[in-house]
Amino acid sequence: MKINHIIGSFLIAGAIAVLIPYTLLTIIFQYPDILREETSVVLTRFHEGGKTLIWTWFAFAITGIPLIPAYIMIGQKYESKAPLVRVATIIGVIGLIVQMIGLLRWTFVVPIFAETFVKATDEATRAAAVVSFKTIHQFGGVILGEYLGQLFTIIWTILISFSFAQLKLFPRWVNLLGYISSVIYLMAQAELFATIMPDFPVWNMAGFIGSTLWLVWLIIVGIMFFRIEKTHA
Repeated sequence: MKINHIIGSFLIAGAIAVLIPYTLLTIIFQYPDILREETSVVLTRFHEGGKTLIWTWFAFAITGIPLIPAYIMIGQKYESKAPLVRVATIIGVIGLIVQMIGLLRWTFVVPIFAETFVKATDEATRAAAVVSFKTIHQFGGVILGEYLGQLFTIIWTILISFSFAQLKLFPRWVNLLGYISSVIYLMAQAELFATIMPDFPVWNMAGFIGSTLWLVWLIIVGIMFFRIEKTHA
């Protein structure tokens, strides 16, 4: 039964830990709405945030680390009982890692662009900083962190919820919540296509609602692991 408690602890800790810096970013940086502003505004606001903002982004990037061992332990525990668990584990871990890589750009790359933009004395340098930011944002943020990272996380959630249902580990509503949060989270991918096709239909609240429901689901699953009966141990 001890392994169930460890898995539950990691899932709950990871989910709650991610919420803290995310909430701080919404307060001190107006994230994610700030990303819809002009690049000049984003870079200026980021520079004004100073070291506090940089460390908050760093915390946001790494606080999900407890989820990696949780995913792996779930995989090791159930891969022999449900065929999709091994595939789900590989996809889930990759998703977490690429999301962290994408988020870490705000700690190790964006500060350079922001400082260059704010302190530049000529328009050419400022324009170069803007283009550089847009490039790294599209690659590290849109492609890695948001598209691949979130998509792999959604796939993991669907596969693992299906596996939980096969194993009859939790009440049906827990698995249903996993599916619902995944579908809504998937709808947020439309914003990524809108970065290159402005007329692409977007539901602006999909990202917030989907990610919040997913974190709530993750916490619930963590709690459920503390309650798994010995027959499922």
